[in-house]
Amino acid sequence: MTLGVADLARSRRFYEDGLGWGRGNTEAEVAFYQLPGIVLALWSRAELAADAGIGDDGAAFSGMAIAYNTRSRGEVDALLAEAEAAGGRILKAGTETEWGGYSGYFADPDGHPFEVAFNPFWTLDGEGRVTLP
Repeated sequence: MTLGVADLARSRRFYEDGLGWGRGNTEAEVAFYQLPGIVLALWSRAELAADAGIGDDGAAFSGMAIAYNTRSRGEVDALLAEAEAAGGRILKAGTETEWGGYSGYFADPDGHPFEVAFNPFWTLDGEGRVTLP
């Protein structure tokens, strides 16, 4: 998954220093992070739009949210607090869901929304990968 970001250095500080996510490469123009089950890439928003051959109209919401699954309700609240302390913005505090789980949302410095969710019906392995029922 690649996020187009306005300021790569700012985003790296958020993910690396703020959230403690380890970077998996050394190239200056892109950053890769191994997350449970996926690799998150950060790249210049303008370069990503150009590479995809699309215009960047600056819409506030792209119709996409990235989901980060946890093993407990407490982990949801802890990650939301960590994101806020790192400079993220809480969009929705952790709350019980109608489907029997617990979730909240934060936005990274570029406004990309992340859902942080605990789903008691899903299993996470030792690496944090989701196993659907």
